[in-house]
Amino acid sequence: MPKFPVIKTGKLIKVLKKKGFFIYHRVGSHTQFKHVDGRRTTIPVHAGKEIPCGTLRAILNDIKISPKEFIDILKKI
Repeated sequence: MPKFPVIKTGKLIKVLKKKGFFIYHRVGSHTQFKHVDGRRTTIPVHAGKEIPCGTLRAILNDIKISPKEFIDILKKI
């Protein structure tokens, strides 16, 4: 399994939008994203902070994207 890159929230949001997700709901420092096929996930939005590896892994599991596919999309951004 490829090692997860250390990324900030902004890049993760760009990847989600590229995969067809849109902002569904926002409460405090957490934003929920939804896809038309029903997949959903919650992203912690803390200015200047990086997404922890475990949180990123959970988000990818929520949206059913493999780590390799995520890294490939991230390289194109």
